[in-house]
Amino acid sequence: MKILILHGPNLNLLGTREPEVYGSMTLDDINKKMIELGKELGVEIKCIQSNHEGALIDALHDARMWANGVVFNPGGYTHISVALRDAISAIQIPVIEVHLSNVYAREEFRHVSMISAVCKGKVVGFGWRSYELGLHGLIDIIKP
Repeated sequence: MKILILHGPNLNLLGTREPEVYGSMTLDDINKKMIELGKELGVEIKCIQSNHEGALIDALHDARMWANGVVFNPGGYTHISVALRDAISAIQIPVIEVHLSNVYAREEFRHVSMISAVCKGKVVGFGWRSYELGLHGLIDIIKP
């Protein structure tokens, strides 16, 4: 089984960007934890981050050729990107939406996700463990 962990804009700043909201772990720390968890679960993990919407769309399109599913933190694009929604819908592999913070305890505009309706599940508010929980859920969906 192969899984893409896809990180959206500004997540490259984790560890220094608003640690009271996003925690002190860096993106590299999260990626290492996810790769290690993948090894424990017998799953190959590939991690990609981009600040550019088109690069995220390209990564999703590419994933349909090799991945069994995607764990995706679209960052700020969550609330505005119809293009990412359409890409997720088009690739026809399961996607789990994840967020480090509890978006429902934050500003009102963060309560709306353009992509949730085309994702198989959503995990919010557990810090880096949102990725871990998302991966476990995705594996459960993929396994027969």
